This record gives sequence, structure tokens and C-alpha cells, in this order.
Amino acid sequence: MTRKHDAIFDDVLSDLEAAPDASDRAGARFLKRTTAISDRLAGEVEEKTLRWVDPARCRMWERHNRDYALLTEDNCRDLIDGIRSQGQQEFPAIVRPVDDEGYDFEVICGARRHFAVSWLRANNYTQFKYLVEARQLSDEEAFRLADIENRDREDISDYERALDYADAVARYYGGRQKAMAERLEVSQPWLSRYLQLAKLPQSIVDAFPNIREIRERNARELKPLLAQPETSRPVLEEAGAIGREQAQARAGRGSFVDSATVMRRLNRAGKPAQPKPEPTGRIYRRSAHDKGIEVAQKGRKIQIEFDAGMSRAQLEGAFSAYLKAEFDA
Repeated sequence: MTRKHDAIFDDVLSDLEAAPDASDRAGARFLKRTTAISDRLAGEVEEKTLRWVDPARCRMWERHNRDYALLTEDNCRDLIDGIRSQGQQEFPAIVRPVDDEGYDFEVICGARRHFAVSWLRANNYTQFKYLVEARQLSDEEAFRLADIENRDREDISDYERALDYADAVARYYGGRQKAMAERLEVSQPWLSRYLQLAKLPQSIVDAFPNIREIRERNARELKPLLAQPETSRPVLEEAGAIGREQAQARAGRGSFVDSATVMRRLNRAGKPAQPKPEPTGRIYRRSAHDKGIEVAQKGRKIQIEFDAGMSRAQLEGAFSAYLKAEFDA
């Protein structure tokens, strides 16, 4: 996380009450984390109380910016191995209490940590628990906190972030991009690019192997092609064809089309091949069905071009036709 994002993170947390549940103290192992608060607190240090909980008692916040369904043992392997080697989870997840008979908390930041600990507990490492810090957060505060923690992380895809921003600008900021950009301390053009990504047609989204491979630059590249009816139509038709191939691959029938190939095919569909230029010279052939040679005069020089795949007989016949026309005439 960058120094700027650390400062924003602290600012979000500094105005919130820390409300640890005293009933958990007897049976829980507490870790202390000191957080530097801004100068307005005149050098005071706030201690945060952390607790170890069963991850099964924590649900994902419904507007969490990570698609939990896309987490797997493979893409969480580094975190699983790290927790196992350390003997515990090192950094707490941020959660808030919920009034739900089946759960005690909902996760605002820490979906991968939740998955990793849950995986370990389900695979013979039942001693591991989920380290959390409980906070009282409004939805808008929860959104900003999750964004600050995950903005620089590459394992949150551009498209997941874009969907989160598109929902937030309408839900929390009345559709005002400027207000949202100011609140997140980002530039309006930067935010606008992500909001544009969230507007990609569903057929384009379905053309990719999965949403985690959709990048912000893909939307920028396709934007001019989707803006004009004459190019948008063939691009969307090609996207539909690719989407059907991806669906077949998900069903185990065929291979996935990788994201680089998806973009090449979409761009090719929106930019029809230019017609071959007309020959600038005369064509000489052995017969009407043969490939020939093209002969053009460049000042006082003669330029002859021919296909590298022509046979000796075709070349001899073509040159013979040229020589006959040039000299016998």
C-alpha cells in the first residue's frame, strides 16, 4: 500500500469507534497493533484490540469489491502457504458486527484471508482461526475502507473494481463522479476510465475467459469501435461468437480463448481488412490460371515482383511472356 493510501486508511479509521466485545477476552488471543493517527491527535497512539474467530461465523459483505466465488486454492496458494508457515494469520481482516442468527460479522476487507483460513480448517488444520478487527462502519465508510486497502493490489481485477465503483457512485454519491473522486482522493479522469469499463456490453464481458482478465485498457481500446454503429455491430457479433466458444470450454468441450486473442479478434472485426492495392505495373503469366510476375517501370529502372512460391516453370513462362511482349513487339 502506498504512503498516500496509508494516510487515507488511517483517516477513515480515526473517526470510528473501536468497540471490542469484552465477552471475548477470556477465551481469545489478543494481538495489539499501534496505528499512527494524524497530527491533530497530538501524538496520541490508539491501541486496537483484535480477536480470533471461526471464519464460518463471518459472511462476506454483499458489496465487497472482490468476487469471492473466483477465489480458489490455486490463486490463494501464496496466502495459504504463508499462514501455514507462520502458524497464524499476520494481518487482521476488517469486519463489522451483524444482527444475523447465522453470523457474527461481515467481512469488509479480507476475503482472501477468509478463504485461506477456511481452506486450512477444511484441510486438517483446524487450529487456525480468522484474525479480525471489528468496527462500526457505515456502508460508505466500508466502501472507502475496502477500496483503500485493495486499490494497489493486483489480485483485484480492473473489472471487479470497476463494478464496485459504478455501484458506489450511484449508491453513495448521487451519481456525482466529482464528489466520489474527491472522497477517494483520486483524479476524475482516472475514476472515469473505471466507470467506463463497467459499461462494457455483457457480450464483450462474456467473450473473456473470466472477468479477472478484463483490463481497463481493454475498454479504452474498444471504446472507439463501440461508439460507431458500423463498427460496433461486427464487434458485438464477434464477441457473441467468442462467448459461445468460451461457454463450450466451460462445459469441457474445447479450449478457452485467451484474453490476448479475444482482443485481436474483436479489433479485427471492428477494423475490416483494407482492400489489396491495385497492381501498379503489368502482369505477365505463362497462362491465365498461373501466378504471374508484376513488372513496373521506376524511372530508368524496371522493378519485377513475384510470389516466392512460384514454380520454376511458372517463372520461366511468365518471364518468357514479358520478354516476348517487350522485345518482339
